[in-house]
Amino acid sequence: MATSLLKLTQHGLLLTVILLQLWLSLAGRDFYNILGVDKDATTNEIKRAYRKLAQKLHPDKNRDDPDADEKFQDLSSAYEALSDDDKRRQYDKYGEEGVKDSGGHGDPFSSFFGDFRPFGFGFGSDSHQESIQRGDDVIVEIEATLEEICIGNFVEVNRCKKVPHTTSGSRECNCRMEMKTTQLGPGRFQMMQDRVCDECPNVKLVKEDRVLEVEIEVGVVDGHTYRFISEGEPDIDGEPGDLIFKIKELKHGVYERRGNDLYTNITISLQDALTGFSMNIKHLDAHTINIERQSITWPGAKIIKKGEGLPHYDNNRLTGNLIITFDVDFPKGDLTAEHREVIGTILQQHHYEGKSYNGLQGY
Repeated sequence: MATSLLKLTQHGLLLTVILLQLWLSLAGRDFYNILGVDKDATTNEIKRAYRKLAQKLHPDKNRDDPDADEKFQDLSSAYEALSDDDKRRQYDKYGEEGVKDSGGHGDPFSSFFGDFRPFGFGFGSDSHQESIQRGDDVIVEIEATLEEICIGNFVEVNRCKKVPHTTSGSRECNCRMEMKTTQLGPGRFQMMQDRVCDECPNVKLVKEDRVLEVEIEVGVVDGHTYRFISEGEPDIDGEPGDLIFKIKELKHGVYERRGNDLYTNITISLQDALTGFSMNIKHLDAHTINIERQSITWPGAKIIKKGEGLPHYDNNRLTGNLIITFDVDFPKGDLTAEHREVIGTILQQHHYEGKSYNGLQGY
């Protein structure tokens, strides 16, 4: 009896293992795990994770890893499935099987970085590129609000560029000047420059549209540039130039940025200045900051809220400070004699005969 029960238990465990393996094979790859994001990750978090890992796992940067191509393909597949809302719903419901026949974005890597040249993308030596003719670079400003710089964002740019396509016929290409020697007679030679060209297939420039993803990174500074390889102006005898996005930080109505610190002014009433106050203000990332004072606040007084500035670009775990300057709104109109007497009794201050000083000294 005991032997029979043991056999039944073993068979049950074996069946469980087989069913588990079958389920895993049907479920396919765990795209959330590949990207290193939670299942409730936002689209921007998915884009940010892909962009970071794509630089790290690109095969050009991992030539000694025999699995580099497979890892990079897994990353691309994960991004294609989770960055599209419809595909993501299908994946969440049916696993990888649900998105197998849904098509793809094409090349997600080029959407974030442009086309990379041989040994390109800064992963290896590109000294051979110096002799290759290239089209002009194109510089485009990307406006970024302080809110975007505080929490990060992605901007989709529709890029329409001219791309060379082979057409009928041939053309002269790679033209250069070479020295040609001609014998004029015994011991007499003439040297002269001659234009020499190769024969190449004819090409025409065709406009093509593509969507580029420009990341406004957390803490990025004004003037920072993002280079998209080969997305600039074409050159039919060489390679396209690059498209360079340059961050232009926009002025903010409430906060002023200086380095990683934020500055703002708050206007309070004279009553609050004398008796104290408590208030909340909204930060760039929408969290609230409580400001409370029990003592007298004079015009121009400052308080520093540590760690309430902007994250550092190189290390987002470090943040600057928020410096708040107070303005006092004095009441308008005249006071009655009774009011003056009451105020004098409360303040107990003597009349100043005139205290002059150099307020600009040291500035």
